[in-house]
Amino acid sequence: MQKKIKDTSKHISNKVKAYSKQYMKTNILFLSFVLTSVLNAMLLRYLTVKNYFDIFPILADLAVVVMVGAFGYFFKPKNQFKYFATCSIFFTVLCVINSMYYTNYLSFASLSLLQTSLQIVDVADAVVENVMELKDFSYIWAPIALFFLNHALKKKDYYKKVAEIEVGKVRALNTMVFGLIVIGVFISTLNSVDISRLGKQWNREYVVMRFGIYTYQINDVISSLKPQISPLFGYDEKAREFREYYDKRSQEEHKENEYTNVFKGKNLLVIHDESMQQFVMDLKFNGEALTPNLNRIASEGLFFSNFYAQESVGTSSDTEFTFNTALMPATSGTVFISYWDREYVTIPKLLKEQGYYAFSMHGNKGSMWNRDTVHLKTLGYDKFYNYKNDFKIDETIGLGLSDKSFFRQAVPKIKKIQEKNKNFYGTLIMLSNHTPFSDIEHLPDPIAVDYKYEKENPETGEKETVSAPYMEETKLGNYFKFVHYADSAIGQLFDDLDKAGILDNTVVVIYGDHDAKLKESEYEYFYNYDPYTDSVLDKDDPNYRDVDFYDYELNRKVPFIIWTKDHENDEKFTKEITKVMGMYDVLPTLGNMFGFTDKYALGHDIFSTDENVVIFPDGNWLTDKMYYNHQKGEGKVLHDGDTVSIDYIEKYNQMSEEVLNVSDSIIVYDLIKKQDEAKKIVDDYNNK
Repeated sequence: MQKKIKDTSKHISNKVKAYSKQYMKTNILFLSFVLTSVLNAMLLRYLTVKNYFDIFPILADLAVVVMVGAFGYFFKPKNQFKYFATCSIFFTVLCVINSMYYTNYLSFASLSLLQTSLQIVDVADAVVENVMELKDFSYIWAPIALFFLNHALKKKDYYKKVAEIEVGKVRALNTMVFGLIVIGVFISTLNSVDISRLGKQWNREYVVMRFGIYTYQINDVISSLKPQISPLFGYDEKAREFREYYDKRSQEEHKENEYTNVFKGKNLLVIHDESMQQFVMDLKFNGEALTPNLNRIASEGLFFSNFYAQESVGTSSDTEFTFNTALMPATSGTVFISYWDREYVTIPKLLKEQGYYAFSMHGNKGSMWNRDTVHLKTLGYDKFYNYKNDFKIDETIGLGLSDKSFFRQAVPKIKKIQEKNKNFYGTLIMLSNHTPFSDIEHLPDPIAVDYKYEKENPETGEKETVSAPYMEETKLGNYFKFVHYADSAIGQLFDDLDKAGILDNTVVVIYGDHDAKLKESEYEYFYNYDPYTDSVLDKDDPNYRDVDFYDYELNRKVPFIIWTKDHENDEKFTKEITKVMGMYDVLPTLGNMFGFTDKYALGHDIFSTDENVVIFPDGNWLTDKMYYNHQKGEGKVLHDGDTVSIDYIEKYNQMSEEVLNVSDSIIVYDLIKKQDEAKKIVDDYNNK
């Protein structure tokens, strides 16, 4: 009996070995396609989120690749290479695009960005100079390896031998069954949080870390169809969440404060300061301030020194949207491209109810970010002045009309608007300080970003002034030069506005729309350069400053200033506010000052809130005590001696998710319009 069992076991073992050997020999191309594609996905995670050996995303990527590869068996063996090569190239392109995108945005690309592809044409230089790196092309080895493998297999008559034994449909079915088993195993590891984050998609780094790049991309395709599909499904639930959220908000007591209605009846002029980060306001080169005009204006006005832009992939357009609506950017795509035809409550609309004339001006093409449509039809400006339609292109820097020429031509137009209207609300969108910061030759008198110091001449023994050009010809150094120019343009604008008498009854607001989108390595070099040795400090040096995730994120804050000539000597209007603040807090804060309200605003009047929170589109959040990284489930306490509890973190995690969900529902489902229509129907019925 034992011998029979032993013989049977041996027979089965030999059969399995023989089958495995034959399978390996006759499925070389398929197995190579699967292996190279999964390795590329691991390589991408290694270069981005650093969890390349985590078994869960490997399983997810393996399942996708196996299921895609299974369809290759429906082709004859001699044609299978074309299918696998095409799929390999496609997966490789996905990896390259996501690698480049992560380098620039610390997030992953979305299919919905194809809708913004026309915007890339105007910033192609920025893509080449600031985004592309050699590492981003390390994935192309996969299709190349398949090409060489195919060449070798042809020499050995591989495809002829496979054709003699292969039953394509059977192998396709067996492969799909294996893929489904892998999917089942992977699904069994998921919890409700994982599934929730996959569906919501805003925490993209987490999705890639947990589900792999290929699953993320499939899910993104589904999410990218939300503008067309979502309004058809799930409306009732989203509408209920919307009503419950704002019912709760309406119970919050509206607090009047010392700034309530202080600017009622005044003009409002907003300067959208392109790519201006706040840390540049603290910099000097050889005793010369980098931003003397911004520094002066900040000292003469209300300066919010912990202000963050909250933009997403729509960069400037996201900021314009959030500034004017107090809503968050869309989680998929951009409002200006995908959701411009919704109804929003905006600053231009609210001020027009008070008799204001609303206008915006920009020195770039009106079609950029669909502004020529959005500014007029969505945000509610009366007129959008732009590019060649309204400005003479007599001086260009970077992407278009220089800021100084733009401002020179804008002032007479504003003067005419002032003369014809009771009040105005205007937005001036700057352009010159836009990535890639390479058009140095067109900058007038660019500031020298070097370090001058005295050094003894070894030959003469006399002291002489020498220069350490440590920031010259670096991307960050070039950024500083463009910042200095933009600051000079703002100084010129204020002088011209004052001479024209426009500042006498006008409040000026200046905000940075987002950070410069430069890499962490640029800052590490800046902070750790030793001019006396013309070298960078070693990481073991006690003076070395490591720019980690939190340093980089906290440094992305931008200026926000509210300035008025009429109160320049009043301490109430000339002080620094250090409380953390986000772009979605601007509308409620200005509303309190100018006498308008928006019941759908997600932010708060900064002067009426005890502890504010800035929520970012990826789910991260910031308070005066802590920056929390939602992707990694960890945070940084900002000040020594401060402590935060688990309840504190859970409170703001819940608030972050709630705000992002409500904002996205408003955008996708057009809830403001539909809820107002429903209320009108009820009111009309009750009034009959």
